[in-house]
Amino acid sequence: MRYFLLLFAVVALVVVGVAGRRGDMSRKPPLQIFPDMKRQLKLRPQTPNGFFANGVSSQLPPDGTVAQSRPLIVAGREVYPFEHDDAVNSGRETGTTNFVTVNPFPVTEQLLARGQQRFTIYCAPCHGQTGEGNGVVKKFGYATVRGLHEPVIVRQGDGEIFDTIGHGKNTMMGYAAQIPVEDRWAIVAYVRALQRSRLGSVEDLPPDTRAKLK
Repeated sequence: MRYFLLLFAVVALVVVGVAGRRGDMSRKPPLQIFPDMKRQLKLRPQTPNGFFANGVSSQLPPDGTVAQSRPLIVAGREVYPFEHDDAVNSGRETGTTNFVTVNPFPVTEQLLARGQQRFTIYCAPCHGQTGEGNGVVKKFGYATVRGLHEPVIVRQGDGEIFDTIGHGKNTMMGYAAQIPVEDRWAIVAYVRALQRSRLGSVEDLPPDTRAKLK
């Protein structure tokens, strides 16, 4: 037992001597048995570097590089993905927590066609092709899907529906990683078209179109 205690004391002294006491200040890098890639070699921007022929760390993209992001042109202005506070990217009025009421993109035939395509891929499995909440998942016991024609959803602003598509709500997962910003607004436009087809009336039509129906 004495030898065990002696060995234990020696090991403890060695550990404290190598690793130091908790809270000790040192300019030396800590001893990491498993660094887990926490510290990696990297190039600091705007600093000299002998690896490249021109001797600088910040290099221009090679010829033919494909940009990973592009601005959206909305109402004649450019909106970049990094502008997170912009209403186009957030669905909220800039600088507030209020959702925007109207879709920032003009509702065109092309936007609705794109929205229908994306809706069929991502939304219809749960909400159904007509948005009544009777998608194929309901056959497998997933009974918490809301119908898109319910008054509480119809009364929501376009920005709130956009936010739900991106970040999810309750048991619904978010699709921001799968659906780009422009496609989310296209889905919002198509959802509004579905609601109008279900809840609209003849009085909502222009007079000339109403006359053709009669």
